[in-house]
Parts: sequence; C-alpha cells; structure tokens
Amino acid sequence: MNAPSQYLLGLYVAECRGQTPVSPGVVADLVGRSPATVIEAFRQFEEEGLVVYEPYEGAALTDDGHGRAVELHETYVVLSWFFRSVLDLDDYETEAMKMADVVSPAVAERLAAVLPYEESE
Repeated sequence: MNAPSQYLLGLYVAECRGQTPVSPGVVADLVGRSPATVIEAFRQFEEEGLVVYEPYEGAALTDDGHGRAVELHETYVVLSWFFRSVLDLDDYETEAMKMADVVSPAVAERLAAVLPYEESE
C-alpha cells in the first residue's frame, strides 16, 4: 500500500476505536511513520475532500474519505486472512497493509469466497 493509503486506513482504524478527531501521532504509531509525514498526508487528504483536518486537534474522515477507507479496510481484512491462514506468514498484517490499495475490491471479494472458513462454536 502506498503511504497515503496507509494513513487513510490508520485514520479509519483509530476512528473505529472511538478517537475523533484523530491526532497525527496516533496514526503515526499505527503505521510506523513520523507524525510529520502523517500531517502532510492529512493536508493532502483535506485537499482531496477525504478528511477535515485541524492543526493541533487532528483529522476526521469525511463521507467520501470514510467510503474509501472502508473499501481499503475490507480488502486489508481479506488479505490478512489469506496471508495468515493460507500462506502462514508471521507478519501477515504488515503485508496486508502494503497491498490493500493494490488489490481491487472485486478481487478481494473473490479471494474471500475461496478462503477457508472456520466457524467458532
């Protein structure tokens, strides 16, 4: 995943945890980058209409940003599942994060359909 997409996904995850607005430091911790690079991404996202960013406060996803982030997150989850259960990778989450914006939602949906599913009882 390119760095800006990682930041958008990190912002989404932080918002899902109830942290709004989300500080650049929180996203930086989630994606392993510096807060300064996250601030740059927040400013870019704001220009694109994906977030509302207030310096010293943080950022929040707009409706458009939320839609894009949900799409990234769904693909990330499928890839994580594949990398963990089929390929048995140790660092499956990092690998999934790198690829989430490269795999189309249609491909992720088809991949999910063929993945092993274990129902918990």
